Amino acid sequence: MRIRLVLLTFLMCACALLAQSAPASVQAFGTATITVNPPEQAQLTIGVVTQGITADEASQQNATVSTAVQSAIASVLHSNGTVQTVNYSVSPRYSNSPNPSIIGYTASNTVLVTTYDLSIIGKLIDTATQAGANNVGGVSFGLRNPDPYVLQALGQASKQALSHAAAIASGLGAKTGPVLSAQEGASYSPILTGAPTAGTASTPIQTTGVTVTATVTVVVQLVAQ
Repeated sequence: MRIRLVLLTFLMCACALLAQSAPASVQAFGTATITVNPPEQAQLTIGVVTQGITADEASQQNATVSTAVQSAIASVLHSNGTVQTVNYSVSPRYSNSPNPSIIGYTASNTVLVTTYDLSIIGKLIDTATQAGANNVGGVSFGLRNPDPYVLQALGQASKQALSHAAAIASGLGAKTGPVLSAQEGASYSPILTGAPTAGTASTPIQTTGVTVTATVTVVVQLVAQ
């Protein structure tokens, strides 16, 4: 019994010492959003889909049209962007019957077009469709390098987090000391618009701002005023 009492007393003293040695602290959260308008680049997918009785027929037709489409894109794009193949496939088509059979083949070739000149987006779509493209995807707006904007947003979020910590400390009758820890978070997503529709008139494209959001969580030591 005496040993238990001594052990209990020791544990209570240890807890008291730890409580005294651990500084009081407060946790605060800050967030900031930066809108970049106009965006720095636009991306869209342009594809060619062809059909044939045989796989070779479908792929040969696709090669002919795709070559013409990509040449047309290059004539508009020049050095203001890039073209990258993102999908190529040749697949069979089946009949709608109780016992499906192959009735032909479909070939698809899709490229991702990135342009740094937002004024030529509509012209890219019109030129590509006039050359034979029949599958145009949605346009997304983004940034070539989001890092500078992320750093700017993190700086603003940090200031807000520290401001919140100071307000909490003041309400508790204390003031803030050194920062004990900090955690960051940031998100950037290209803005996707609807799929454009090409016609006889020039395709209109409306740009929109891109947002970069950062968050910072800080743990700040509290000291007596």
